[in-house]
Amino acid sequence: MSEKKKKKTGIELVLISLVVLSIVRQFFLGSYHNMFLGILTLILFMVPQLIEKMVGVTIPAGLKGVILIFIFSAEILGEINAFYIKIPIWDTILHTTNGFLMAAIGFALIDLFNRSEKFSIKMSPYFVAFVAFCFSMTVGVVWEFFEFSMDWFFHTDMQKDWILPTISSVKLDPLGANNPIQVTVESLVVNGEEWNFGGYLDIGIVDTMKDLIVNFVGAVVFSIIGIIYLKQRGKGKLASSLIPQVNEAYGADDKKESGVDGQNSKK
Repeated sequence: MSEKKKKKTGIELVLISLVVLSIVRQFFLGSYHNMFLGILTLILFMVPQLIEKMVGVTIPAGLKGVILIFIFSAEILGEINAFYIKIPIWDTILHTTNGFLMAAIGFALIDLFNRSEKFSIKMSPYFVAFVAFCFSMTVGVVWEFFEFSMDWFFHTDMQKDWILPTISSVKLDPLGANNPIQVTVESLVVNGEEWNFGGYLDIGIVDTMKDLIVNFVGAVVFSIIGIIYLKQRGKGKLASSLIPQVNEAYGADDKKESGVDGQNSKK
């Protein structure tokens, strides 16, 4: 690896410095749980490097910057500084970005196989993009399973509640038929105490569907970028800055290995 690749980018240094300051601040505040989140953030910052080593790709600076900002926004800003509460669309922004990033990782994995000498099947750009899209959506669904499990078994509130002003349900039909009856909810009573929310408290259904929809949007956007990239193969600056590149060393190793296998088979 060259010295240029070893050096951290400016955005990496800034984000790492901010995380370290956040950890020190939480220590003096006595918030050891948030200290752990800060340390976890520093560990997650190493994920791009692990992906590069394990998968055999080079993550361009643009995509790496998006990944680091996403981690910082989710842990430091979202959890420690409560941006999830202070900024209502914060969770939506992050789930959209997550759909984009997971599609990028899925795209890199499939493109890696597609260009490897070990595999004789070559896939079209549309199929590669489709598989990347499916990978992103699968990760999104599994994450929603995790959120539901945490809320169900550990009584957290990862699936944020929504206030809905109306109910439409067949359960409200006085005749017991299969006719949805719409009712406007003006107040809510919990354990005898009235809460004037202006609606009823939805416990996670809307949040889950919203997260999956914006994950879908992010995955579609990256899939389109991926198709353009594969058709032009690196000509576009935007696509090149966001698409993980297959390491030449990986391809060379494949060719070397296939050549050795070929010689062995001849013997």
